[in-house]
Amino acid sequence: MNRTLRMTHQREIILEELNRSKVHPTADELYERIRKKLPRISLATVYRNLEILSEAGLIKKLEISGRQKRFDWDPEPHNHVFCTQCQRVDNIPTPVTQIPTVGPLQEKGYNITGCRIEFFGLCPKCLKLKHTNKGVSTMGCKTCESTALSDSQRQVLETLANTPDACGSKEIAAATGLESKQISCQITALKNKGYVSSPARCKYTITDEGKNQLK
Repeated sequence: MNRTLRMTHQREIILEELNRSKVHPTADELYERIRKKLPRISLATVYRNLEILSEAGLIKKLEISGRQKRFDWDPEPHNHVFCTQCQRVDNIPTPVTQIPTVGPLQEKGYNITGCRIEFFGLCPKCLKLKHTNKGVSTMGCKTCESTALSDSQRQVLETLANTPDACGSKEIAAATGLESKQISCQITALKNKGYVSSPARCKYTITDEGKNQLK
């Protein structure tokens, strides 16, 4: 462990919950679990400590195909595979000999400091469910099911459902008591699920699919 990093109680809980999770959770997903043990902790605090732990080399931060950042308990070099259906992320062993090398003439002036290989496809559960339903695209993993709502996402949807006009993040934050950074993350997740639309720049409304989730 990095001796220059002070291991606070909050960081110990974050590491404990991250180690317990085997699906490479996002900061939002970790926050929902951690606040059950630390009710007063904020999403911003979880974000900040995850970044600190990542910079200290105690955990690994994953930025897969422009998706929301995920975090990995194992900081040792390894690659990942993600499910294009349910967004599940798993470790995948890759022999060092399979990692491509770039020669001086191919670098195009870049100072290359690392390499990341991304594998993607359908996870075993989604693949099995797809075959079971004769090709109908549905979610396979209960732990990362994209149609499920977190408490924060439900709060955002309920606020939009009770607002006749499109509203911005600040209005949603004022109505829910959530932090602006958390609102932004939840809006992105809800848009990806098709539960929220953006008829104007930085303005949001709930879709019919979103309303169905509140019934």
